Amino acid sequence: MSLWVLIIKGGYIMIPILICGILTIAIIIERSIYIKNSQIDSEKFIGDIEELLKKRKIKEAIANCEKNNKPVPNIIKAGLIKLDRTREEIKEAIDDAANHQIPELEKYLGILATIATVAPLLGLLGTVTGMIKAFMVIEMREGLVHPGELARGIWEALVTTVGGLVVAIPAYLAYNYFVTRVNNLILEMEKSATRLIDIIFLLKSEEE
Repeated sequence: MSLWVLIIKGGYIMIPILICGILTIAIIIERSIYIKNSQIDSEKFIGDIEELLKKRKIKEAIANCEKNNKPVPNIIKAGLIKLDRTREEIKEAIDDAANHQIPELEKYLGILATIATVAPLLGLLGTVTGMIKAFMVIEMREGLVHPGELARGIWEALVTTVGGLVVAIPAYLAYNYFVTRVNNLILEMEKSATRLIDIIFLLKSEEE
């Protein structure tokens, strides 16, 4: 039996479940690509920036950040632009840049979490409506029914339950996976920001 036939047997409740499934696949693909492209060897990158700062090549350091248009370089660039300001102003600039980067990293994760919650409920709704249809047939036939007459309602009950779980489980796993990846990136951003500030004021103290 083909997948399409199963979907048809699941009735109208399978439409929102199918939409949730398509959204889940699309978000998983999009977030996988985005987060992979957002990663960078932050240790090496900060080391390169430190070498440029030691040589007073501020413009080159900023250009290096612009060339690597990713979360860590973007917040480092915000700090470099305020290089001649106080520690508090530099930190504030970095925090503002981070506040712009984090929503981009967390984009669509709320939808995944919602799908992971809603899909099983849609499956349960299909189970209930399917059983209602089966009992309606029993009532109409006054209990004298052939098993085949109950098949439509039972199919709907079972298929929607399975469909809801098949969508919800990957959505839930993907959500937790991406949350972990995003948290790791945020941690890298925080470490890089702290190290940049330390480098800036160490160099300033050496110049005085």
